[in-house]
Amino acid sequence: MAPSPLQTLLRSLSLSALLVAASCLTPANAQQQDPAAKQQDKSDEAAKTDVTLQPVSVTADDASTAPTDGYRAVSTSTATRSATPLLDIPQAVNVVSQTVLRDQAATSLDDALANVSGITQTNTLGGTQDAIIRRGFGENRDGSILINGQKTSLPRSFNVMTERVEVLKGPASTLYGILDPGGMINVVTKKPEHETSGEVYTRLSSFGGGSTGFGVTAPVADTAFAVRLDGEYENSTYWRSYGEIDRQQIAPSIRWTGSSTDVTLSYFHEKYSVPFDRGTVIDLNTGKAIAGRSTRLDEPYNITKGTSDMVQLEAKQALSSAWDLGFNYSYSVNEYSDNQARVTAYNPVTGRLTRRADATQDATTITHSARTDLTGKADIGGLRNDLLFGVSYDDSDTLRTNMLRCATSSVSAAALRTGALASCNTVSNSDSDQTEKLSTVSAYTQDSLHLDEQWILVGGLRYQYYDAMAGKGRPFVTNSDSAGNAIIPNGGIVYKLTPEVSLYTNVARTFRPQVSVGSYIGDLQPEKGLSYEIGSKVDLGQRFSGTVALYNASKKNVAYTETVNGETVAKAAGRVRSRGIEVDVSGALTDHLNLIASYGLTDTRVMKDVAYAGNRLPNVARHTGSLYLSYDLDDALPGSSDVKVGGGVRAASQRAGAANNSFFLPAYAVTDLFASYTLDLKTPLTLQLNLNNIFDTTYYTSSIGSNNLSTAVGEPFNAVLSVRAEF
Repeated sequence: MAPSPLQTLLRSLSLSALLVAASCLTPANAQQQDPAAKQQDKSDEAAKTDVTLQPVSVTADDASTAPTDGYRAVSTSTATRSATPLLDIPQAVNVVSQTVLRDQAATSLDDALANVSGITQTNTLGGTQDAIIRRGFGENRDGSILINGQKTSLPRSFNVMTERVEVLKGPASTLYGILDPGGMINVVTKKPEHETSGEVYTRLSSFGGGSTGFGVTAPVADTAFAVRLDGEYENSTYWRSYGEIDRQQIAPSIRWTGSSTDVTLSYFHEKYSVPFDRGTVIDLNTGKAIAGRSTRLDEPYNITKGTSDMVQLEAKQALSSAWDLGFNYSYSVNEYSDNQARVTAYNPVTGRLTRRADATQDATTITHSARTDLTGKADIGGLRNDLLFGVSYDDSDTLRTNMLRCATSSVSAAALRTGALASCNTVSNSDSDQTEKLSTVSAYTQDSLHLDEQWILVGGLRYQYYDAMAGKGRPFVTNSDSAGNAIIPNGGIVYKLTPEVSLYTNVARTFRPQVSVGSYIGDLQPEKGLSYEIGSKVDLGQRFSGTVALYNASKKNVAYTETVNGETVAKAAGRVRSRGIEVDVSGALTDHLNLIASYGLTDTRVMKDVAYAGNRLPNVARHTGSLYLSYDLDDALPGSSDVKVGGGVRAASQRAGAANNSFFLPAYAVTDLFASYTLDLKTPLTLQLNLNNIFDTTYYTSSIGSNNLSTAVGEPFNAVLSVRAEF
């Protein structure tokens, strides 16, 4: 098959970038320094770093220039929209830096968030969507994953643009609108810089195939403009029975920086074709999978194909030395079609599977997200106030045009062969034109009142109007149609024991309008949440930081999914609760040893419901943990300028597989290793080998949450070899 124009462009740009890098590769002895001079350079650089490091701050507007220091973030862009030291924020904030992402060769949001406490995966819609549980709450397409602080339609938010990943634990509805009390995730992207730099890289996987990409940024001569271009092409073999992953990404951006103005305009495009893999079936009698981990129970036509596009505008105007005006807008669209052979039943006595061929054709989700913020500092009554005033608008429209449904077919699981079930071409009028719409308009304010050098009071309030509608069918039947408003408050206290240690507490509410496409229930009552949290933070010598948090969060009118007559429908439990303890640490233990580690205890319960009272929430692990170490050997090996080795463990305890707790996913611990070798050349050339799941552990990452027929399987042992040239 002939390559597409985008494939040709990506390959050409990658080759050009590689040639530029290669032309700069000069052996180290061409500009060799004596050992004393080389050591002096390192000492000077270390001294410079000690002088220029700034306190950790949180500012969405400055995300483009926010640096990181190894495994520890020097600044982050999630918890407030004004520059605020991390110790002054009465909430837990976790950051997975670019260094961590590179060392671990992360390629997904799941990879990145394995480093954060209290995080597990939930129903990913056959591996096609991000689906993250935070502190016991979360589902796919729940609006909790943002890019540069804006809601989007992208099915996967981790891409070639990603610089780092930030997690704000606990309620964030006062600033970000409709969210669960478990928190939100913000993917911060790379921005154009006024210094020329770039990289070109390639990755090869032991599963087969790999990816090639590049990133280049430079100033435009004699102007205030800077530009950036990132791109990646992936063609790799899916690790289970059959399937191929094909992704093409391109992301240009431009930035204008004036004396008091900073404007960035960016665009992202992705064309993708990925397996629609609903995983394996768990036998309810044995609690084990009915087939080996690599065996798929569907058909080779189980594929999702689509395109995603996103345009973002970020603008900041300094009104004075104390006040800034910011404007952010994001437009995104995801268009896709899929085919699948879906398992609808399994008989453990006969060992027979019932399958049905389904398809979704011409589905589109469009999201607009805009906000304007006024931030500043003012002395009121002799006390310092960090103030925020803002308005926002969000609109999301989803239309799944043609839903195809065919008759079921029975087959022995032991004798299953591909080709036994043909793809479906029959449009179901009663299921087609599935529509979901949600629009919100909000105004909000927040104040951080500094009583003295130790005490800080934080309070915020949001007024939110919403209009929600959902339904399906030809003729169209509206199953949810509601509008209303809500007041969403938050409050917090910070007490700084020392400049390096703080204590904090917060209380906040959340609110979520609900929509139901299914016809089994009418309008759902809005979800309402309440969360309390206490914690402590440390920032030791601007080298090592940590957070300990204890929380209790509850929601009433909680939506969950259940399978009725082969269809997944939404229902509402009376009240659910999640409470727990979280510990996160990251930074440099020594000049050579870096660490990022986490532990989370998450206890969830359905508190009020006729059928499920006392049950655990699906896909939530009571215990999660991670530990990752990296040791820098500097130039210990001949011909190298840097050598790093490291590895770690990621683990989760047993999780309920369904709302009725009819089965449980087993606990697991997976071990990974890596080593990198940077050649001592004028232009750094790094070779890196990542060995993932070195003990070849069989584990399950999540279930569909409503039954035992769709359980995602974790990857077995695999190796990734990468080569990266920087210039």
